[in-house]
Amino acid sequence: MPTEIPQEFTHELRHLALNALELTDPTQKVAQTQVLYEKQQAGHIALDIHHQFAAHAGAQIPGRPEKPELVPPLQVKRRTMRTPEGRAILLHALCHIEFNAINLALDAIWRFPGMPADYYVDWLKVAAEEALHFSLLAEHLTTLGYAYGDFPGHDTLWEMVAKTQEDVLARMALVPRTMEARGLDAAPSTRNKLAQVGDDAGAAIIDIILRDEIGHVAIGNRWFAYLCLQRDLEPIACYASLAERYAAPKLRAPFNLDARRAAGFTEAELQALQDSTERTQP
Repeated sequence: MPTEIPQEFTHELRHLALNALELTDPTQKVAQTQVLYEKQQAGHIALDIHHQFAAHAGAQIPGRPEKPELVPPLQVKRRTMRTPEGRAILLHALCHIEFNAINLALDAIWRFPGMPADYYVDWLKVAAEEALHFSLLAEHLTTLGYAYGDFPGHDTLWEMVAKTQEDVLARMALVPRTMEARGLDAAPSTRNKLAQVGDDAGAAIIDIILRDEIGHVAIGNRWFAYLCLQRDLEPIACYASLAERYAAPKLRAPFNLDARRAAGFTEAELQALQDSTERTQP
């Protein structure tokens, strides 16, 4: 059962999201996030969309445990389905992504004032679902004799979160619509690898993650479109400009076009994505 939010916390959504973001223990972060979502859904949490909150003195953003050790992506152990350890490495990598995804959703709530109330509610839902994904993967990892933190991880996702901390438009464009959308493309292959080695429980978790991540990318698309409209920007040209300015990773085929459509990408955006990929191929 989730623990209660300590009484000394104020009952305001964005402040509480910052408090949860600063927590270093994954179990506590998951619990605080889930309780915050439950209380918001019950109407017990206030929302101040205007205040610019500041991190607490000495707090780490984001709060993380000492392990996993963070290393460059090429130094992360290779994943193979042939051994239990290899399967554990894959599940650990997914677990690490979901832990970072909790943090990125909480960061989207506290960091950017002045958005409509629905924006903050949307991202709290994302945070709660990412917390569920992390919990499912971490528990499944234990059935193989491992725990979150047992293998190194990389910090690519959070690096893009940090790059876009000054502009909510860049954040919506390059985190949910780019970094997280890559997960839509990778999920079918990952699910099939787990199913092929008889890990039906792991495959079922990937099904849950893919279902929810379509909604998360859709939320990114919703608020990217809103901001483009507010700033009188053409979405496709705006995205291309932001991707270049912030050195976003080049996306590679194959793409899960059905999932991307379900997440709200337009046919014009999907065509631009495929055209861009063709231009970058040797």
